[in-house]
Amino acid sequence: MNGLMLSAGLIIAIGSQNAFVLGQSLRREHHWPVAFFCLVCDAIMMSAGVLGVAFFLEQHLSWLNMIRWGAVIFLSCYALLAFKRALCSTEVLAAQQVSNRQLWAVLASTAAVTLLNPHVYLDTLVLVGIVGSRSELPSLFILGAISGSALWFLGLAGLGSWLAPWLARPWAWRCIDLTVAVVMASLAIQLGLDASWA
Repeated sequence: MNGLMLSAGLIIAIGSQNAFVLGQSLRREHHWPVAFFCLVCDAIMMSAGVLGVAFFLEQHLSWLNMIRWGAVIFLSCYALLAFKRALCSTEVLAAQQVSNRQLWAVLASTAAVTLLNPHVYLDTLVLVGIVGSRSELPSLFILGAISGSALWFLGLAGLGSWLAPWLARPWAWRCIDLTVAVVMASLAIQLGLDASWA
């Protein structure tokens, strides 16, 4: 559940990748390959983050507290920003309109939207990796994190036409951002109080 909540909280935010996936779903233009591409990228990077950070921490035990409190600060700031968006934001998720393209062109665009975004690496390799590396069962944490990504991207692909009217309303994103803020704050508190870091 921790992995799923963290993953979902990081992914479910207004951004170019979500707008792109939703746009593909609305046009039914290779929307399933696009969703699976995003999911596979997340799965690889989250797994590498959790397993890589765990190995790194075993080799550099003196860095534990610095990494721990860095993650707590990051999660707290993320929660505050989400709470601010919940109170003030009027942004909505809108689909981009483009003409029909071949699968390779769509996947190339998907790769650019996904892999050229620095936040993808910060979220999956670093943040998910730090929290997941301290889990008692890292493999289950990874499975939960991947599940959060799968639920979101496959949901956008399969339900894009139905979700679009709701995601185009500011109040819907305020509710989502408020939920994200609560989840991130809870994870920050849990990480800060985790005695296994001592």
